[in-house]
Amino acid sequence: MGRKLGTVIVSPAVLAMVARLTTLTVPGVARMSPLGVRRLFGEDSDDGVKVRLVDEAVVLDVYVVVATGVNMLELSREIQAKVARAIHEIVGM
Repeated sequence: MGRKLGTVIVSPAVLAMVARLTTLTVPGVARMSPLGVRRLFGEDSDDGVKVRLVDEAVVLDVYVVVATGVNMLELSREIQAKVARAIHEIVGM
């Protein structure tokens, strides 16, 4: 007989941290950008990463400040690929 395995719950804060640390390793990213006016009022802004769950999928919005002279289209594609790979490898999502 098969055994039923338990459920693993991953905190959105962990996903945000993985995305943030991965993004900062991409050449051309100067720094993470705070999330708008929430930062002005002292609310937790996740330092440039917003995590949402939509229909059992993880959706991440990553806000960065780009270094001068960097191709933003190429940079965004590289960030997307690296963050997706990191989330999949580390968390399995």
